Amino acid sequence: MVDYHAANNQSLYSAGGQQTYMEQENDWDRDLLLDPAWEKQQRKTFTAWCNSHLRKAGTQIENIEEDFRDGLKLMLLLEVISGERLPKPERGKMRVHKINNVNKALDFIASKGVKLVSIGAEEIVDGNAKMTLGMIWTIILRFAIQDISVEETSAKEGLLLWCQRKTAPYKNVNVQNFHISWKDGLAFNALIHRHRPELIDYDKLRKDDPVTNLNNAFEVAERYLDIPKMLDAEDIVNTARPDEKAIMTYVSSFYHAFSGAQKAETAANRICKVLAVNQENEHLMEDYEKLASDLLEWIRRTIPWLENRAPEKTMTEMQQKLEDFRDYRRVHKPPKVQEKCQLEINFNTLQTKLRLSNRPAFMPSEGRMVSDINGAWHKLEGAEKGYEEWLLNEIRRLERLDHLAEKFRQKAAIHESWTDGKEAMLTQKDYETASLSEIKALLKKHEAFESDLAAHQDRVEQIAAIAQELNELDYYDSPSVNARCQKICEQWDALGSLTQSRRESLERTEKQLESIDELYLEYAKRAAPFNNWMEGAMEDLQDMFIVHNIEEIQGLITAHDQFKSTLPEANKEREAIQAIQAEVQKIAQYNGIKLAGNNPYTTITPQSIDKKWEKVQQLVPQRDQALQEELARQQSNDHLRRQFANQANMIGPWIQNKMAEIGRISIEMNGTLEDQLTHLRQYEQSIIEYKPNIDQLEGDHQLIQEALIFDNKYTAYTMEHLRVGWEQLLTTIARTINEIENQILTRDAKGISQEQLHEYRTSFNHFDKDHSGVLQAEEFKACLISLGYDVENNKQGDAEFARIMGIVDPNNSGAVTFQAFIDFMSRETTDTDTADQVIASFKILAGDKNYITAEELRRELPPDQAEYCIARMAPYTGPDAVQGALDYMSFSTALYGESDL
Repeated sequence: MVDYHAANNQSLYSAGGQQTYMEQENDWDRDLLLDPAWEKQQRKTFTAWCNSHLRKAGTQIENIEEDFRDGLKLMLLLEVISGERLPKPERGKMRVHKINNVNKALDFIASKGVKLVSIGAEEIVDGNAKMTLGMIWTIILRFAIQDISVEETSAKEGLLLWCQRKTAPYKNVNVQNFHISWKDGLAFNALIHRHRPELIDYDKLRKDDPVTNLNNAFEVAERYLDIPKMLDAEDIVNTARPDEKAIMTYVSSFYHAFSGAQKAETAANRICKVLAVNQENEHLMEDYEKLASDLLEWIRRTIPWLENRAPEKTMTEMQQKLEDFRDYRRVHKPPKVQEKCQLEINFNTLQTKLRLSNRPAFMPSEGRMVSDINGAWHKLEGAEKGYEEWLLNEIRRLERLDHLAEKFRQKAAIHESWTDGKEAMLTQKDYETASLSEIKALLKKHEAFESDLAAHQDRVEQIAAIAQELNELDYYDSPSVNARCQKICEQWDALGSLTQSRRESLERTEKQLESIDELYLEYAKRAAPFNNWMEGAMEDLQDMFIVHNIEEIQGLITAHDQFKSTLPEANKEREAIQAIQAEVQKIAQYNGIKLAGNNPYTTITPQSIDKKWEKVQQLVPQRDQALQEELARQQSNDHLRRQFANQANMIGPWIQNKMAEIGRISIEMNGTLEDQLTHLRQYEQSIIEYKPNIDQLEGDHQLIQEALIFDNKYTAYTMEHLRVGWEQLLTTIARTINEIENQILTRDAKGISQEQLHEYRTSFNHFDKDHSGVLQAEEFKACLISLGYDVENNKQGDAEFARIMGIVDPNNSGAVTFQAFIDFMSRETTDTDTADQVIASFKILAGDKNYITAEELRRELPPDQAEYCIARMAPYTGPDAVQGALDYMSFSTALYGESDL
């Protein structure tokens, strides 16, 4: 049953309204005298009508003239139907108490603009049936009929017009009044079928069976529409002319029941619209949260991999790491760049939709802001750059380690070969049985050995230095290197001690030695350094080399040419040494001296000198070939550098020009937004079609890295710089397209014309002096002043400007974007749903209660949105709460991010 609280908002009526009541009351007096049967109908109807309201207060009446005599239920009835509190009633049983209560009720009726004629408190207290029925009819007119309005007609005429309009399509129904037009019951059934066709099968009703028709309408109304049965079918059928007031009272209940349903449907539609927007926004928020979480999780997993600096032992293992890093760059990262761009686009679109639906801005959960994702992405790129630098440095380190390790092995092998047998030689006691000449020879031989030993000191120091460098560079096989170096050093110390000991032994017998062969000595002295020179030359000719450019290899070639230029002089020295040995043989033969074996002063024989000289002669052309091959490789590397540089020097400026053109397009106003969007998408397609040039450059860059080329003097661009520029270009064009799409969305949602958008853009660009795409605070103030806003530099103007800045710049960044500018301008001229409107809609669905039940929500709303509300509404805790009551006010304000009303 619908309440009539709306009457509470209208307390004053015109004199014409009062005259209507007087005429109706006079009509009532005459009607009552004409047909006493009408009194019976009015008693039933008015009693049922009163009880339909009194039951809300938990009471009812049985006898209309008796139960209102003390004025208590009369005052209660007025409180229920008006929604207002009357003065406190008197509880006494005396007649004066009853009269006072009835007078309070009559005064309240009179305060609503109703002029009561011939109705006094004494008649009501005395149980005057005519006066009591007249008073109730006056209340029904005021609170149930008077406010009915249909097409500029009101009260009785409005109710009659409503009935005529609703029953016009039905056969055998012609409503012209509120008495005989309702006798056959078809009009009642037509009203119900018009609004609730599922309750009545109208085609089965017969005009010649009025009792069945009336009973059917009354029972359906009572069962499904909460309209109590106010008349019996027999009372209407058996009366020539049914009581007009009874019929009007009954029909007004149908009007209010169906009028409330229409309001409920309108309210439900509004709520559905609001909830649909909210559900869509929540879905977008969930999508953003998931995409942000997935991207952050991928970054979280990737950064430790990029920050892992665990070195590998071999060059092959490190090159595999470099290949894995290239796969990451080519395969794994590009989709994530697209996801990051899409995430920013989704975030901007969501914020635009929230602003257009008058919702608070979306605040992602902690750690998932766009700035957080940008920060994580920046950290990822930093780790990526550091990892690439570490990989290249580590490859250089391993390359040098391999070179040093091979150099160590070569020098160690030469030294070990040289020291082989030296300890045995130094510990023999041959001088004990030797002749004087032999002793002298042994002493000279020992001196030559000491000279040779001193010459090998540099090699031992080089071996120790190489071992130390391998340790400092963390060579994986350092333990074996250290053990070998330690053994060489210990052996070297032992040789030094044994050499000193043998010299002391020989010097003790030196005084006995007189004869010495000067030629042998000269041979030994000249052969030893020459032999060392040849060994050093062979070492140098077989030494590995690493160069990184043409200049370095050309330097090695020049040094080698200088070495070759010394070979003629070295050959002369060899011939001179061999001449000494020939002179020895000549003197021996001439003097008939029998030589006792080899030169006593040295182990270097002429044969060994010739053999080593031949080895040097073989190594020189081999060294020439190796240097020329390296020169060819460096020339190839230089070609790769030039090839990369030529492409990079074209792509770099192209990217910069495209970035500048996008910035210019974003602030120009050529054509409609759709034209600009089409132009930008065509521009985006032209950029995408440029991608093969980037891929070709990536291929050139890969060839450079595979060739281990680490510098390029022909260009200032690196592949990393060009990748970042390309990614920024794609992100910028996508973001610019998204801004235009959001402007279209704002224009369509707010009804902004193209001319208005053009005016907004012209004003914005005029005050954007630095063409940065945003207005600083002072630029924005100047723009507002030009548009007629009072934001001059005074107390009131400053407060107004601060309010506006709070709307367009909620993050206090000090700058206003064009999107925020058009949102503000459109908000100034358009209207959107508000929390108050949603609360008013819920109040209609709740039958004017301060709470609503789950059953009412399921009845008035679609299933999914009803369950959406039930799941989110908090229990209602007000003083009038009942079991299962839900708080729709807090829910409505929460939808708009406002504080509780």
